[in-house]
Amino acid sequence: MQYNCQSETGRIDSILLKHPRDAFRNQEYIDAHWEGVHFAGRPDFARACEEFAEFMALIKSRGGQVHLLPEDSSTGLDSIYVRDPALVTRRGAILCSMGKGERRGEPAAMGRYFAKIGIPILGEISGLGRLEGGDVVWLDERTLAVGLGYRSNAEALRQLRQLTEGLVDEIIEVHLPHWNGEGECLHLMSMLSPVDADLAVVYSRMMPVTFRNCLLSRGLKLIEVPDEEYDTMACNVLALAPRLCLVLKGSPKTRALLEAEGVEVLDYEGADLSLKGCGGPTCLTRPLLRK
Repeated sequence: MQYNCQSETGRIDSILLKHPRDAFRNQEYIDAHWEGVHFAGRPDFARACEEFAEFMALIKSRGGQVHLLPEDSSTGLDSIYVRDPALVTRRGAILCSMGKGERRGEPAAMGRYFAKIGIPILGEISGLGRLEGGDVVWLDERTLAVGLGYRSNAEALRQLRQLTEGLVDEIIEVHLPHWNGEGECLHLMSMLSPVDADLAVVYSRMMPVTFRNCLLSRGLKLIEVPDEEYDTMACNVLALAPRLCLVLKGSPKTRALLEAEGVEVLDYEGADLSLKGCGGPTCLTRPLLRK
């Protein structure tokens, strides 16, 4: 098993997803649990499965080998969003420690699957450390940006610095805003999605000035998401390769801005797969190997 994902924009060779049948299980399970995990709406199981089939087919159409994370009794509805429980480096995986209490079983479940497919565990965030993958962005293969907010904390960042010693030259701390409070899922990737080494989609109204200036100083051109498209997850963009992106349908202005920069845009229906659980294409995926 090849693995190395110290990039957000390299061509995806292999990727981890989780089918709704293994996360949502069935409609009865959804009905019993969606409010308790603070989903924005009640997903329709059948429609979520249909949307997932389209989503997975788009990834496969561009050459990505798909691995499916199996059902695990220690995980719930949120486990459909496989970005968060782990990071993948060229030396192996780092298991996170979820800031959302209902998701605490997910890193160990993902670690068990990694052991089966031959991805070693480099380390894990432990103790009082809290880290979710949506708060970790590779700006290049030696530079990480890490969001500190309600889902990830300074103790986890301290541990991450130790675990990535020799792999990373710089970790940039990004202090996230309160926004709508700790009950809402707000990650660093809620305001930033790289789509090439020199291009990123951003929602600057949420972004600290120092971090925005840091991105500009690194030579990134920033595509600004309009206010009216933030809630349709226009800022949640998955790069399948440089300037090849997968997005949730419903943000035509942002799509036009991407295409004006020479980006090829693929899109999928995700009302039940993405919007109701507040997780777009980056959240639904854990790339394992980018080149």
